[in-house]
Amino acid sequence: MDGGWISAFLDAHAAERGAAQNTQLAYARDLTNFTGWLAGRGKTISQTTRADIEAYLIDCDAQGLSKSTRARRLSAIKQVFRFAFEEGLRDDNPAIQISGPGRDKRLPKTLSLEEVDRLLEAAPDHGRTHDDRLRNVCLMQLLYATGMRVSELVTLPLSSAKGDPRMLLILGKGGKERMVPLSPPARDALAVWVAHRQEAEDIARIEGRAASAFLFPSRGKAGHLTRHAFYILIKDIALRGGVDPGRVSPHTLRHAFATHLLENGADLRAIQTFLGHADVATTEIYTHVLEERLRSLVLDHHPLGKT
Repeated sequence: MDGGWISAFLDAHAAERGAAQNTQLAYARDLTNFTGWLAGRGKTISQTTRADIEAYLIDCDAQGLSKSTRARRLSAIKQVFRFAFEEGLRDDNPAIQISGPGRDKRLPKTLSLEEVDRLLEAAPDHGRTHDDRLRNVCLMQLLYATGMRVSELVTLPLSSAKGDPRMLLILGKGGKERMVPLSPPARDALAVWVAHRQEAEDIARIEGRAASAFLFPSRGKAGHLTRHAFYILIKDIALRGGVDPGRVSPHTLRHAFATHLLENGADLRAIQTFLGHADVATTEIYTHVLEERLRSLVLDHHPLGKT
C-alpha cells in the first residue's frame, strides 16, 4: 500500500511540476525512511495520524538530524498526504497543520574577484588533451558569466549555443526557461568550443556514428558531463589556481556571480531573473552577504574597528 502511494505521488509530481531527477530521488529516500519508521510501529500511511507524524519528527530530532533535513522530510510528508487527500486515497490530511522546524539561515559561501580570476586563469592549463582544455575554459567562463546551476550547465544542448549568441536560453527548475546575457570572455570561449564541437559532429556523421545533442557530451549513460564529474574537475582547477579547493564548488561560483553583480550595483530583481529564483526572497540572502563583507571591511581596516 505505502509503496504504491509513493510511486503514484512521485509519478504525479514529476509529470505536473517537471521535478528534477535529484529532487525525485530525495523525496523517494525521505518517504521510504518515513514508511520504514511507520512499519516498525506496525502502521501504514493509510493509518497514519497527526500524532504519528509529530512522533516521527521528534525521533528525527533525537537522532541529531539538522533542521534543513527535518524540514525537507516534513515537506515530502506534507506533499504525499496532500496528494492522497486530493486523489481520494484518504478522507483527511493529517499533516496539514504541522509546522516545520524552520531552516538554519546560513550565508552562502562565495569567492572574491581575485579567487575567481585565478580559477579562470587556471582553466586553460588544466586537462589531459587540447579538447579537454577548450571544454574546461568554456565550462568555467559560462558558469561564472551566467550563474547557472551545475545541472543546467552540464545539460545545455549544443543547439542553444550556435550562432554566437549574446544571450543564452537556460532550462531551469520546473521546466521554466530564462535568458541570461553572456560576457565577452564567455562568448569567446563558447564560440571556440562550439566550433570544435561542430567539427567533432561532422566527423561523427561521416563515420556513421550518432552525433551528441549536448554542448558538453560524455560517453557515460547520461550522454553529457555529469554533475559529479564537474564537481571533481572544478576542485582540480582550484588546486592548479592556488585557491583552497574546500571553498570551491560549482555552487560557490553561482554565489560569486550573484554577489559580485550586487556589489557592482545590479538590481536585485535582475539577479533574481538571472538565477532563476521563483521568489525574490531567495535572492535577498545576497544582500546579507554584501552586508557581512562591508562589516568585515570596516572591522579589518577602520581604526575604530581595531581593539
